[in-house]
Amino acid sequence: MIIMQTKAIFVDAYRELNAKKLFWLSLALSMIMVLLLAMIGYDDDGVHFLWMNIGFLPIRPDMISKEFFYLNILFTSLGIKLWLTWVISILALVSTASIIPDLIASGTIETTLSKPISRSRLFLTKYSTGLLFVGLQVGAFSIGSFLAIGVRSGVWEPGIFLAIPIVLAFFSFLFSVSATIGMLTKAAMPALLLTCLLWSVIFLMNMADGTLLMFKINSQILIEQREERIEMIKSNTTRLIRSERNRDEPGSGDGYQPTEQEIAERNQFLPQIIEGLENDRSDLKQLTFWHDLVFGMKTVLPKTGETTDLLARYLVDPSKFPERQDEFEESEDPNTFTINQAETEQRMQEVLNNRSLTWILGTSFLFEGVLLSFCLWRFNRRDF
Repeated sequence: MIIMQTKAIFVDAYRELNAKKLFWLSLALSMIMVLLLAMIGYDDDGVHFLWMNIGFLPIRPDMISKEFFYLNILFTSLGIKLWLTWVISILALVSTASIIPDLIASGTIETTLSKPISRSRLFLTKYSTGLLFVGLQVGAFSIGSFLAIGVRSGVWEPGIFLAIPIVLAFFSFLFSVSATIGMLTKAAMPALLLTCLLWSVIFLMNMADGTLLMFKINSQILIEQREERIEMIKSNTTRLIRSERNRDEPGSGDGYQPTEQEIAERNQFLPQIIEGLENDRSDLKQLTFWHDLVFGMKTVLPKTGETTDLLARYLVDPSKFPERQDEFEESEDPNTFTINQAETEQRMQEVLNNRSLTWILGTSFLFEGVLLSFCLWRFNRRDF
């Protein structure tokens, strides 16, 4: 009986969703996107669209493998991170923002509650219908991309279907906010606008996290370079002083350890480098404080960016990533230091990849669970 009631409500809610033009528009656009991806070729001549070679993209299979090009660049970066998590998610939020307000609208809820069904099950069934919108979209897109990429490149990667739970989790974090605002305001427009506002805040927090992390790593690299330069200067100066003492008095320089002042007097750059080291350590302390603050604020918010990044983490083997080689020449000036951007990006990626699933998904689902618990409490106690 319970299963039949839940199924009936779910089917009824699906019919309402199915009747909305945005659902079919989104599905049609996703299929068009799949066709566009299928029209992109990648061979020894480079990238081409249908019969036209795209000359401004100077990449070839000997530089970037077919697997990386199709799975990471086309499917993950273009298809998932741009298309599904932005365009389709915005259309989904617009289409589903009215689900909860419509449920509690006067005249609708009384009829629904007259049936022998618990309020919690009713709310969760309606909530699941909103997730169904994105679930069907990403499912159709993943199936189409799997076939298109497989036929086009010969890369049959079942990991493509990881996009379904990942994108669904991403959207559920946002939809829980929409459902909560809809419950409180009984209106779709505030639910949509405030959800987009929170999404924008999360986006800005991700930018701040990435920027501060980059500056922090650059500061760490500069500190390492200065420390290495100081040790090299001290070592060279110590050998010079010992050599001079042995020249003046044979054997007197063996094992002699000059003082810091003696070493500093022999090298005009050393005091400047030491001063720069102290400044870099002070900068690193400040950057660490602000980055930890941003990281702590992100911890209590859903991790939309990190969630979609999980697809790239598990879809493509990192060993198949193209290696970036930046030209890097160490300055002849002992007091000049240069940052190798490739090293910074590598260290940043290592830090991001080391962020655990517990932090990314666990705290995000906890955020969603708190909001849903509030919605259930409100829905069960409300007089209609």
